[in-house]
This record gives sequence, structure tokens and C-alpha cells, in this order.
Amino acid sequence: MYRHTRLADESDEYLAAREELRRAEIDLMRHRERVADLRRALPAGPAVADYAFLEGPADLDAGDDPVREVTLSGLFTGPDRPLIVYHFMYGKLQRSPCPMCTLWIDGFAGVARHIAQNADFAVAAAADLSALRAYARERGWSGLRLLSCGDSSFKYDLGSEDEDGTQDSSVSVFTRDADGTVRHFYSAHPRMAEDVDQRGIDLLNPVWHLLDLTPGGRGDWFAGPDY
Repeated sequence: MYRHTRLADESDEYLAAREELRRAEIDLMRHRERVADLRRALPAGPAVADYAFLEGPADLDAGDDPVREVTLSGLFTGPDRPLIVYHFMYGKLQRSPCPMCTLWIDGFAGVARHIAQNADFAVAAAADLSALRAYARERGWSGLRLLSCGDSSFKYDLGSEDEDGTQDSSVSVFTRDADGTVRHFYSAHPRMAEDVDQRGIDLLNPVWHLLDLTPGGRGDWFAGPDY
């Protein structure tokens, strides 16, 4: 038995249950690493269009002008660096920013400089650039590349928008070949199957994992933008 604490009066029942849990946690860790290996071993994905986005000044507090067009290939800052894009549910039929996406992006804003050591990262939304940046200022999302998809089919092609403009949260990873060709590597959505509607990108946010450590778990808690 491997004990994590030195507390007195832990019952035999508790210690036995904790040991069973520890072994299950090890099995989960190993399975998670196997899944990560499978993800890394994906073959080269298809080449994608060099989508165009609209972007404002890097300094979020410097206003919204000048607006410049940046391509998907232009988001890569160096060779052999992957590009991660989070699809924000905001814009078109999603007329107000998604509270759950807000939770995710709050976290990304805090770790962006760490991500930047290994990968390029951006947030893309269907919303107009001025609306996206205004909300980002409210949330303090400085340090993130914030992109409006404009007239691009980027979100539709990657499955985070349907024909009617209904939005979905997603994450996509891209690579760039030596000749400049951009390829889709991996995308994930909350819905994983007909009976798995909301768990597909949980690994991107620590809030769920911390709540899962508690006796009550995550329950039916839902993030809100106003607390």
C-alpha cells in the first residue's frame, strides 16, 4: 500500500478504498498516455485552405485599429511549431459570448506565455472583431491572438459552425510543411458521440478536474460570465 498522508485515525475501510482508487488512477494515467500516443501518431492530415482572418493591434488596450488581414499560414511564428486554434462560440446565431467558452479562454489567457514556448495559439470567433475585442477587454484577455473569421468558411469547414450559423466550441491543431502547406492535424469537440454531449474537450480546463476531486464532483454546475 502506498500512502499519500500521515494522518492518524484513518480507518482500514478508508485506506483500502483509497488504495483501490490509487490503482485505478494509475490505470487511468497509463490509458491517458496511450491515447496521447495515438494522437501524436496520427498520419499527416489533409492540406487546408489558407483562410484569412481579421486581427487588431497586439495591445488590446490600444483600440481596434488598424485592422489587418492575417492568413492561417501567417499565424505560425516559426518552423516546426504547431498551431492551436480555439473556436470561440460567439457570433452569428451565438449573439452573446458563450459562458463555458469564456471559462476556457480565461484559463488560456493565464497560460498563454507558457503555451508560446512550444506552440502558437489563437482564438477565432465568428463575431465582428470590435465585439470580440470589447469582450476580451472586459475579461482581461491580453496576450492572446484574437481573430475574427469574417467571411471565411474556417469555422464551418472545421465543424464548429453549421449551415445556419449555429456555433460550437472546438479546438483544432495545424502543422505547416517546409513548403508552406498548412495541414489539419487534429480537432476535438464537446460532443464525442450521441450519448457523450459535453465531455470532449474537458482536458483543456482544470476547473473540472479540481471539482472532480471533491465529494460532490462537478454535478450540474455551469459557468457564468458574471461572478
